[in-house]
This record gives sequence, structure tokens and C-alpha cells, in this order.
Amino acid sequence: MGRWVVGGGRAVGTRHTLRFVSEIPAELVALRASIDNLDAALVHLLAERFRCTQTVGHLKARLGLPPSDPDREVAQMARLRELAEESGLDPAFAEKFLAFVIAEVIRNHGTIAQQSVRTAD
Repeated sequence: MGRWVVGGGRAVGTRHTLRFVSEIPAELVALRASIDNLDAALVHLLAERFRCTQTVGHLKARLGLPPSDPDREVAQMARLRELAEESGLDPAFAEKFLAFVIAEVIRNHGTIAQQSVRTAD
């Protein structure tokens, strides 16, 4: 749903949550802007991470290595849990997040390996 403009004043929300911008405290607006910037940074970092893992996937395919490396995954998980604890982030959340990312990387590596086999035929 889009944003609403009412009577020349600026209002935000849907028709169910209509609220004038002047009612939103400046601190909340600033915090939301910071969150938006952090979300953008996360997306850019994930994109860069997947560019790197894409290259790893091609290298693994060329070397005949499996898409998954369980020892590395365990080490990465432990490392991330420690970083999360040091940063005040819930380690269980960090682990779930990394598990999701790793699963996607492994899926991509499997796809790259299959494409590499078809290309070699």
C-alpha cells in the first residue's frame, strides 16, 4: 500500500494506520533512517559475500570438490556465535541466519557443479 497525503499536510501509513509525519518524533525518524541505511548495507554485504561464494563454487566445480564442506561450516558457525556474543547479538539468531546463508551457498554450489558437468559433456 502507498503513502497518503491528506489536506496538503504530509501523512504516512496505509488507510488503516494513517498518521501525520509531525506526530512522529524526530528521534524515531532518525532511528528509522539509520535502520534503512543498515538494511542497505546488509544487502550490499550479502551481495558481495555471494559474489565471493560464487567464485568459490566455480573453483570447487573445477577441482571436483563437493558443494558442502561440513568442517568449514562447523568452524564458521562457532566463529559467528563467538562474534555474536562479543557484539551483544543473540548467538542463536546469528546461527540461524548463518545456517540460512550457508544453505543457499551450498545450493548455489550444487547448481554450479551440475552446470559444470553438463558443460564438460
